[in-house]
Amino acid sequence: MLRVATTFGAKLCRHREGGTSSPGPYHFRRLPEVAGSLSTGQFTALLGFLLFRRRQLRGTAAAPPPKVHIRNPVALGSCLWRGRPPCFPAELSCCARGRVPPMAGAARTPAFGQAVIGPPGSGKTTYCLGMSEFLRAMGRRVAVVNLDPANEGLPYECAVDVSELVGLGDVMDALRLGPNGGLLYCMEYLEANLDWLRAKLDPLRGHYFLFDCPGQVELCTHHGSLRSIFSQMAQWDLRLTAVHLVDSHYCTDPAKFISVLCTSLATMLHVELPHVNLLSKMDLIEHYGKLAFNLDYYTEVLDLSYLLDHLASDPFFRHYRQLNEKLVQLIEDYSLVSFIPLNIQDKESVQRVLQAVDKANGYCFGVQEQRSLEAMMSAAMGADFHFSSTLGIQEKYLAPSDQSVEQEAMDL
Repeated sequence: MLRVATTFGAKLCRHREGGTSSPGPYHFRRLPEVAGSLSTGQFTALLGFLLFRRRQLRGTAAAPPPKVHIRNPVALGSCLWRGRPPCFPAELSCCARGRVPPMAGAARTPAFGQAVIGPPGSGKTTYCLGMSEFLRAMGRRVAVVNLDPANEGLPYECAVDVSELVGLGDVMDALRLGPNGGLLYCMEYLEANLDWLRAKLDPLRGHYFLFDCPGQVELCTHHGSLRSIFSQMAQWDLRLTAVHLVDSHYCTDPAKFISVLCTSLATMLHVELPHVNLLSKMDLIEHYGKLAFNLDYYTEVLDLSYLLDHLASDPFFRHYRQLNEKLVQLIEDYSLVSFIPLNIQDKESVQRVLQAVDKANGYCFGVQEQRSLEAMMSAAMGADFHFSSTLGIQEKYLAPSDQSVEQEAMDL
């Protein structure tokens, strides 16, 4: 389409230079430069406008109707089908007016980052602090962005803070809302003022972004504000990976682990970003009890029917066996959820997480850092095996079992 539009623009320029039409405010010579900043619908409108100008110069165009703004797609399409012009601003490069423009320098190298999400208390802020220090030690320029207006006393150096735009306390006092409702309002307010966020992120172009997101579960499962914000960032050529943190000690309770799997699955389907699930606080995994199986059973989400057998031994869950079977079947049918164990104080653990994140958002295929051919082929073919690393974590943080594998099988 760019080649077709450029051809029409060149013909129009030659036609106008021949003296058949007086100069106007539309600069067709800037068409290749302008087209790169337009969406598909706006570029189609631009091409239709060029066709109309061609008809107008030949004297075959219809009379112009009342002005129709480019943001009205129905009226715009009607005008284009009838060969009539839409209402463009005076400068052709302003056709994207009314849309949040991309980050400055859209033709440059895309930016990368992580959207850190998860339930309250799962360690998102601690993860941002530890990951930012690890990335700086590797030589990356890091910018941590706080999108949680309820997050006070930040332990890291914050490049952008959403509290400068809207404060949770002010919203609760002014609208008489509780903490949950006030936080949802803050996210909706940020969604309506994305130009503020874009202006803050523009000077940080070239940094690796860490977005510390709110901990409200409904924001990542069914509310649309956070997903809309991430979608708009993708239009700014900001390539994010959703890093979903879950407390690892939930693995000690089969019922809680199934609920965590359902929440993780709903988050993956709703957020619509490349996704990495983490079992955080691995050093506290057996703080509330011992695991019924090896760690790889929980990280790889293997046959969940064994968890149902454990739930059947509980008199309370025995009456809900059919419901649990349906939930387990739903999780296994999608076959999307898996976890990477994380201890933010362990450099090897953080490095494994970073490798998975770089593979998910495409950073490992870029030119920002020198990479070996072996690492590139491993990422391209997906030949990453975490069994040995998971076994090492199990030996490091889990107490050895007094029973052998045969005795545990006999008990089951």
